[in-house]
Amino acid sequence: MGTHATKPDSTKRILDAVRAIPKGQVAGYGEVARRAGLPGRARLVARLLSQNEDRRLPWHRVLRSDGRIAFPEGSEGWHEQTARLRGEGILVENGRVRGLRAAVTREEALDAEVWGAPPVSRKAAKAVGKSGRRR
Repeated sequence: MGTHATKPDSTKRILDAVRAIPKGQVAGYGEVARRAGLPGRARLVARLLSQNEDRRLPWHRVLRSDGRIAFPEGSEGWHEQTARLRGEGILVENGRVRGLRAAVTREEALDAEVWGAPPVSRKAAKAVGKSGRRR
């Protein structure tokens, strides 16, 4: 595997996507990448956040896709992220966020309001065949 230089524009888009996660909500690394216009670049998001030195960046709102904290359990980072999330009223049990839907963009929230249905995840969308029924 070669190393890939991160374009300044990509970095800015990812950091902007992280900053856009509202207090009390979370998003996965892959979701942040998608919102930054970089689908499939979850590892890039993780790498950028691991190098972050901006204490104001709400990095703690970014989790693994299964809702778990990515730091090793019991590590300093794990404890800090858990404390920050709990400080925002987020329930964290055994390193996993419980009972909280992922943050949605304004566009997704508007779609849900207009169409009367919650946003559909890409995984769920793939499960729907051309006939419109679940496979």
